[in-house]
Amino acid sequence: MHKEFTGLHEECGVMGVYAPGRADVAQCAYFGLYALQHRGQESCGIAVSDDGVFRQHRGDGLVGEVFSPDELARLGQGNMAVGHVRYSTTGGKNPNNIQPVVVCHVKGNMALCHNGNLVNANALRREHELNGAIFHGTTDTESIVYTIVSERLHTGSTEEAVACAMPRLAGAYSCVLMTATKLIAFRDPTGFRPLCYGQTKDGGYVVASESCALDAVGAHIIRDIDPGEIVIFGEDGVRTDRRHCGKKPSLCVFEYIYFARPDSVIEGRSVHAARLDAGRFLARENPVEADVVVGVPDSGIDAAIGYAQESGIAYGVGFLKNKYVGRSFIAPSQQLRENAVRIKLNVIAETVRDKRVILIDDSIVRGTTSARIVRLLREAGAKEVHMRISSPPFRHPCYFGTDVDSEENLIACRLHSVEEIAQAIGADSLAYLSVEAAHALAGDSACRYCDGCFTGRYPIGIPSGQGKNRFEQPIHGKE
Repeated sequence: MHKEFTGLHEECGVMGVYAPGRADVAQCAYFGLYALQHRGQESCGIAVSDDGVFRQHRGDGLVGEVFSPDELARLGQGNMAVGHVRYSTTGGKNPNNIQPVVVCHVKGNMALCHNGNLVNANALRREHELNGAIFHGTTDTESIVYTIVSERLHTGSTEEAVACAMPRLAGAYSCVLMTATKLIAFRDPTGFRPLCYGQTKDGGYVVASESCALDAVGAHIIRDIDPGEIVIFGEDGVRTDRRHCGKKPSLCVFEYIYFARPDSVIEGRSVHAARLDAGRFLARENPVEADVVVGVPDSGIDAAIGYAQESGIAYGVGFLKNKYVGRSFIAPSQQLRENAVRIKLNVIAETVRDKRVILIDDSIVRGTTSARIVRLLREAGAKEVHMRISSPPFRHPCYFGTDVDSEENLIACRLHSVEEIAQAIGADSLAYLSVEAAHALAGDSACRYCDGCFTGRYPIGIPSGQGKNRFEQPIHGKE
């Protein structure tokens, strides 16, 4: 869906490849990143290890724009690769923030890709700067790298350095790390962001944010990496370190509602099935008389189908999405925003003309885009528009890798009643999924969710007395 108009984005996706011998690992990472493109469209990068020699390429833009055939050929073959697609929730557009972050330290080379946000990134950065570290960018990923490097100086292996660094990292981090001899994947003990791994037909291994990336390279999924787990891929096979496991997991609920691709499986739960259930729960909790149910592409479609199945109201294709306008499309001026919505999304008038329409979307952030979509339906002849949202209302910012804005920019904070929000967006009625139903999206899975953006109850502590925007600014020392 067109979140460039509303402000909701996920930070990034990560990919790691370990081959039993020299192989086209860069191309494998390239295909995997293509499958993860929905997780970040701002920039991307790949680093390859060829018997310990690192080659990398990074740039602003989509995967297909940054990696030409010549660039992939230059990266060449190797035995390992890591890759990253990014949408910045911190750090802005500084080219030094593009991942992977590659460093050369006294004990070897390291390339790291990170999905998530640390809540103590500024404190870590200050600590490392006072010890002489020089930061090139403004993201928390560099703080993770320097923390691991500082531990590596007095530990016997990189995986031991990762294990020693993890208690110093507070917040969300699902990471892949490449050295000259190993690929290491690790996930924060709370498990905010997903991470899984699988095996290729030639006996290699692939790590990715979502299982759809494994499918894209012909790997079969083995399992999710558990919260707090460190998995090491090397010449002696696959090893795991579980010393930091055992904390109550809290996966971001929006992985199921919006971020993940519907063909992915996270924590044993089909994303497609979870979204169908979200629509069914919406229909049970918030029924309304209508003639047709339509969904806002893309993440509102599955929930709309579920709503139609549960309510018995016909599902209709209400919108055509312009496939040639990516998520990174941004209107050049405020005056052109209205046309920008039409360029990306157009109503199929035959579906909605003279009908009472139930409109399903995954969220409302500021409300501006929802108002435009409702207006498009009315202009196409809809008699009534009843909006249903497959998530609870956003009332609090997210500090763990989702670009849920500060409270003053959230419509559910500015307007205190659902009726006021409905009036603001021009809908005849509005209803949200309940928090209880959102938690039920896990089905029979043992997965539990972080719902801090809905309830203000975060699974770990956050900096007090700081708004999100202020929190995200890097701290710089004085001369």
